[in-house]
This record gives sequence, C-alpha cells and structure tokens, in this order.
Amino acid sequence: MIQDIYPHKLNNQYDKDAVASAGDTVICFNDGRILINKDAFENNEIVFPRVSDFKGDHEYRYLFKVDETSFFLLEAAPEEEDIPEGFEFSDERAVRKEGIGPKENHYALVTGKHIADWYRDSKFCGRCGHKMVHSTKERAMKCEICKNKSYPRIMPAVIVGVTNGDRILLTKYATGFKYNALVAGFTEIGETVEETVEREVMEETGVKVKNIRYYKSQPWGSANDILLGFYCDVDGDDTITMDESELKYAEWVKREDIELQPGEFSLTNEMMKMFKENRI
Repeated sequence: MIQDIYPHKLNNQYDKDAVASAGDTVICFNDGRILINKDAFENNEIVFPRVSDFKGDHEYRYLFKVDETSFFLLEAAPEEEDIPEGFEFSDERAVRKEGIGPKENHYALVTGKHIADWYRDSKFCGRCGHKMVHSTKERAMKCEICKNKSYPRIMPAVIVGVTNGDRILLTKYATGFKYNALVAGFTEIGETVEETVEREVMEETGVKVKNIRYYKSQPWGSANDILLGFYCDVDGDDTITMDESELKYAEWVKREDIELQPGEFSLTNEMMKMFKENRI
C-alpha cells in the first residue's frame, strides 16, 4: 500500500524549532497541482525542489521528515517568473498514479497534501470568523480573539469486504474511479465504525451483515482520510438492491473471477487480493 515505504520511515512529529535550510525538500501546491521536476516526471520519477532552488524570500512551514530528509511546505505558490528552472506545476492526481516513484516521495506527496489542505482551510476561525495564526508550540491553528484552536482534521472512513462463501461483494462507483472496489463510506457523528460498516453496506447494496472483523488501516492523505478495512459476512438474504446514485455495479463475484485494480497503492485492492488468494 502507499504507506509501505520500508526501509524508509516517515517521522511526522511536529518540530516547532525547525528552520528551512538550503538542502531541505519543498512541497508546493497550487490549485490542485504539485511543483515537481518536469524532466524527471517524464521518466516516471517524482523529484521535488529544494529550498536552494528558489530565489528571494519565501515562507516555509515544517511538515515532516522521511528518514533524515526534512520536508517544508511553501505556503504561497511562487509567481511564474519565480518557479525554479526545470520545475513546473503538474496535476496532483496524475503525479500520484501507479508506476511513478520513488515510493517514499509518493507517500510524502499525499501526506503533504493532507497537511497543506488543512492549513488552506484553517485560515479563519470557524467560531468567530477572525484570522487564525500558527501555534508556536504545536501543529495547530489558533484564534487570538476567541481562543479557539484547530488541529489537523482526519476523517474516518470504512472499506468493507462483504463475503458470501467463496464470493465477495464487488462494486464500481457511478462516476470517477473505473475499477472494481468494495463498499466504502464515511463514519457519521455518534456512530461506531462497526455501525458505519452495517449502514454503508445496507445503504449501497441493501444487504445485512454479521461477524464484522477488523483487517487493517491506511492513511489516505489525498482525501484527508484514515481508511479502516473490515471483512464481514452476509446475514441472511443476499439479494442486492443497488443504490444507483452511488454505484453503477454491485455483484457477488467468485474468488477466481475477481479483477484487481491495476496497482498496489490501496487498501481496497489489498483486501480484494487477500480474498482472491484465499488468505482471508
């Protein structure tokens, strides 16, 4: 999965004293695009700029480390004439597709996007509307007027492999992602993740489930989520009543007939693969 970058390691502990130096790596987003080396991208490689590539004064915000490499967010996208030579803004979705590496840079990209999105959306206080400022003690935004404090937002969502003997319930979304998927959805306020599993399966397919069991989680920074994977069994009638507003396909599929997604990034694909190979 996308977070499996061993032997490399993400260290996301906030360092309030970190100051960007010439050799540090820079992540910069601009309207859904990421600044990367254009020649490297053509060769299926993600290469970020370094602080030394930029001219003039810029404001950098510490993000995290991968091994001993520090990553900083360039908070304001540079003007066209200030973009470092050899670099350009590329569509973030295109950059994070399968087959482009190295994998640790892929993971840095989506994790950096998660934090950058939160900074972007936390400029003003949700309680009183005044401008927020950066905390000097932790990764937080605070309002100096009403004392409200905001921390990075992580949205819990479930991925559900519903099994029925040697078959599993596969879906395809009505729009967007074109490959096989599993039932998925966000946890609502006041509900447990197990209740989310039951509700989402019922809403999307009309099927009741039992024997809900946790499998694995995955950070999914591209959508600001933490994905929680579960398997469960059909409970009684296995007739599918599909929600056509969300899905264009929902069927019971035998292990040997499962068509996997084209890459190894997602928890969904790993769960389908585990069932296909009879390892669950």
